[in-house]
Amino acid sequence: MKNDISLLKHIPLFSSLTDQELLRISGKMKIKLFRKNDIILHEEDTNEYMYTILSGSVKVIQTTEDGRETIIAMHKTGDFFGEMSLIDGRTMPATVLALEDTQTAIISKNAFTDLVSEQHKVLENLLIILCTRLRDSWNTIQMLNFNNAAQRMKMLFAILSGEYGERTNEGITLNIKLTHQNIANMAGITRETVTRVIDRWQKDKEITILKNKHICLHPVFLAKLPRLSSRR
Repeated sequence: MKNDISLLKHIPLFSSLTDQELLRISGKMKIKLFRKNDIILHEEDTNEYMYTILSGSVKVIQTTEDGRETIIAMHKTGDFFGEMSLIDGRTMPATVLALEDTQTAIISKNAFTDLVSEQHKVLENLLIILCTRLRDSWNTIQMLNFNNAAQRMKMLFAILSGEYGERTNEGITLNIKLTHQNIANMAGITRETVTRVIDRWQKDKEITILKNKHICLHPVFLAKLPRLSSRR
């Protein structure tokens, strides 16, 4: 039980709560492990649970009729998903898959309703996080409005900088493993186009691909990034 509380302390949704409050919440949760590539939620499912990521990461995707995958969002340790169905009772708008072995804390619809009713701090944190996600959606729409592939990718990296960026002496490092296919699926362009643009940026020393597949964005590149809607 102490381990559960320790994990929950690092979850932004619950970060304002005391140990005693966290203890009560942990009693309403079930821990479940999903293996890499497991489907956690199917598109069009009527979900009855909210999932909080204790460790690992997931991607939220939609698949077109021709089988093309579009990445709607990526969630990491500390994030949650599935709450939309609990709030409005509608089906899931996308499929959620585990990007790696992922441990989640699951809370039922009834327990979720009790939680936000009894814990005003959780409700306040929930509203702040949902507002942040809405602003991220506006930025994504702005990205997809660009006709130029390089501009789309710059906008995507600007968005990812807000979520995964770490400032270093070399610029900003995106602490997330990004394959060319991941970038293509998020930006709505082809993998071949991503490879061509990445190669040009590397040649011009605007970015560096690190050994762990993280990307370092150098100051010359950061100066060219489009302006985002503020996340806070």
